[in-house]
Amino acid sequence: MSWTQALLLARGLSRGWGGICGAALTGAPFSQVSSQASQGLHCSTANHNSDSSPVPSPPEPLRGPTKVLSPHEELFGQAPDGAQDKASFIRAVQNFGQYNVHKRGHVDFIYLALRKMREYGVERDLTVYNMLLDIFPKEVFLPRSIFQKIFIHYPRQQECGVAVLEQMESHGVMPNKETEFLLLQIFGRKSYPMLKFVRMKLWFARFKNVNPFPVPRNLPQDPVDLARLGLRHIEPDLSARVTVYQMPLSKDSTGTADPTNQYIVGIQSPDQQAALARHNPARPIFVEGPFSLWLRNKCVYYHILRADLVPREEREVEEIPEEWNLYYPMQLDLDYGRSGWDDYEFDINEVEEGPVFAICMAGAHDHATLAKWIQALQETNPALGQIPVVFRLAASTGELLASSTGLDEPSPPPDRQEEEEDDRQRQQQGQS
Repeated sequence: MSWTQALLLARGLSRGWGGICGAALTGAPFSQVSSQASQGLHCSTANHNSDSSPVPSPPEPLRGPTKVLSPHEELFGQAPDGAQDKASFIRAVQNFGQYNVHKRGHVDFIYLALRKMREYGVERDLTVYNMLLDIFPKEVFLPRSIFQKIFIHYPRQQECGVAVLEQMESHGVMPNKETEFLLLQIFGRKSYPMLKFVRMKLWFARFKNVNPFPVPRNLPQDPVDLARLGLRHIEPDLSARVTVYQMPLSKDSTGTADPTNQYIVGIQSPDQQAALARHNPARPIFVEGPFSLWLRNKCVYYHILRADLVPREEREVEEIPEEWNLYYPMQLDLDYGRSGWDDYEFDINEVEEGPVFAICMAGAHDHATLAKWIQALQETNPALGQIPVVFRLAASTGELLASSTGLDEPSPPPDRQEEEEDDRQRQQQGQS
C-alpha cells in the first residue's frame, strides 16, 4: 500500500467518525447517522430491523446428556445370537484387526475390551490378554535414543499396556513367555510395561502358595457345597464334622422355591460337644449373626452358637502335670542380665471371649430357620434341651428368647406408644 492510498483511507475514516459524532450531538435520527457513516466509510448500507431488541435473547434450555456409544462398541454386538462368551469376544478382537489395518484407535479399543471382559467371562483367560497386547503396532513405540529412554516414550500407549497388566494382576493371571515377547516387541526392555511385567513375575511366584488355607479358583455353584467349603475354612479343628440338616426343596411348577424349606448346614467338633455338655443349664446360650465371610468374589453368611464368658471365681482350673505338658513348660527360669532401664511390665491387650459350641450356614437368616437348626442339634447334644437359647439376630428388633425344648414363637415386641408412656411416667417420678 502506497502513502497516497494510506492518506485517503485515513481521511475517509475521519469523515465517517466526524459524521457519527456530529449527528449524535445535533440529535439526528440513528438511521441518518448510519447512512452518513456508510457513505463516509464507503461501505454497503445494512438494513436495520426496528423490531430487533438490543437485549440478547435468553439461551436455549440445556438438554439432558445423550448417551454416546464408545468407539468400536458395535464390534461387540455383532454376535448372531447375541451370546456373550469367549468365542464372540475373540471374534470382536479379530474383526478390529481385519477392518482396521493401520490400527487407528487401538488404545480406545483395548480400554473398551478390558471393560467388556467381565461381561464375557474371560477376565481370567491369559490367551485373551495376549490377544489384546497383540493389537499394539510392533516396533513403533520402541525408544530410539537415550532421551526417549529417559522420558516416557509414547506415554498413552505405555499406560494402556500397564492397564492390561494391572487387570491381569487383579484377577491373579500369571503372564507367560508370550506376554514377555509381546512387550519386548512393542515397548522394548526399558519401558514401564516391561517393568510391571518383571515385578509380577517376581512377586506372583513368591505369593502363589503363601496362603495356608487356599480357596479353589472355581467356587461351587451349589449353595450347599459352598456352605460346606465356607464352614471348613472357619473351623480350624480337622476333627469337626459337617452335617447337612436340611436340603432345599426343588422349585415348583411356578419356578419359585419354598421359602420355608431353606438349606441348613452346620459344623461341630467333639471338643465343642463336650464343652456344651459341661455347660451350666442356668446360663443361657446365644445364637448370633449373621456374620459375613468372603470366598473370592462371593459372600456367604454364618451364625454361631456361643455362651458368655464364665466369671473367674466360677472357673474350674484343671491342673496339668508338668510331664504331660508337651507344648511349653509350666515354669521357665532364665537369668538374663537386665539393666535399670528394662521394663518388667508388658502391656498386653487380651480379650477373652466365651466358648463357641457350633456354627451353621442357612439359606435364610430368620428365627424359624435357625430354630430348626437348634432342634437338629439336640439329637447329638442332649444337654441342649435343658438350656435356654436366646436369638440375637442383626435383622431382628430385639432379643428373641425361646426354650430349646419347645422353641415356641416369641411374643411380639411392645408398641412404641407403650414405651413412650412408660418413659414419661419414669420422668415424672424422677421429677417428683
